[in-house]
Amino acid sequence: MRSSRIRTIRTTLTATAALALVLSAPLAAPAAVPDAEGGGSGQAPKAPEAAALTWSDEFDGAAGSAPNAANWNHETGGGGWGNNELQTYTDSRENSALDGNGNLVITARRNGSGYTSARMTTKGKVQPKYGRLEARIQIPRGQGIWPAFWMLGGQFPNTPWPDSGEIDIMENVGYEPHIVHGTLHGPGYSGGNPITGSYMHPQGWSFADTFHTFAVDWQPGSITWSVDGVAYQTFTTANTGGNPWVFDQPFFFILNVAVGGNWPGNPDGSTQFPQSMVVDYVRVYDSQL
Repeated sequence: MRSSRIRTIRTTLTATAALALVLSAPLAAPAAVPDAEGGGSGQAPKAPEAAALTWSDEFDGAAGSAPNAANWNHETGGGGWGNNELQTYTDSRENSALDGNGNLVITARRNGSGYTSARMTTKGKVQPKYGRLEARIQIPRGQGIWPAFWMLGGQFPNTPWPDSGEIDIMENVGYEPHIVHGTLHGPGYSGGNPITGSYMHPQGWSFADTFHTFAVDWQPGSITWSVDGVAYQTFTTANTGGNPWVFDQPFFFILNVAVGGNWPGNPDGSTQFPQSMVVDYVRVYDSQL
């Protein structure tokens, strides 16, 4: 399933499986964590105001300038990325640039018969271990559009996926505009069989309508997901079904917008391009760097 280039296999759920996931996922209640089997703490995440800022990228800079190379790498190329995706990732300012208003903009564009986009990582540059990790993002919209804010274990690719571990802080597929997903992939729970749950917009509105803050609170043996300060799931070592918990190590961030693929399906006549993911900031609190 992995091509000759180093690529990460992403979730490969069918539409039916995705619907089942939504129906089985815990729904959020204000300031409460659903009691995931073996993992619910019943505690809301620590507010960022009470935590020490360890690292951040506020994406300040001139309009049209590149993201800070001290923080971000660009992964480039096409070939499906393990999920039959359609885009080719580039390091062009057409696909990733600061907007001059304190935001990073990752833009997926139609390019003739294909698509271009950007995939940026902090591998080897910023690799937190534990803490509160969050980003304020306005996601793109449309059938076949797949934005994500996620992480891979810092030893990848020397430790291959899924043994390296993957933490999906936020994923959205365009046919579910009102739902975001939070997921763990590891040995024995990966691909179409991850440890996962979903959060539905409280009003049922599209997450693309405005900015939202997507976060995890990560401790040894435990990770809690939240949206706009509302915690909606906690997974712990008790949730791996006896398989190894591989999340007590440094991880690096990934921001990308994919087009098409096994999970979101391909764009159709309703999909408008370009589509942009606008990132206000990425912040790390109380972490070991």
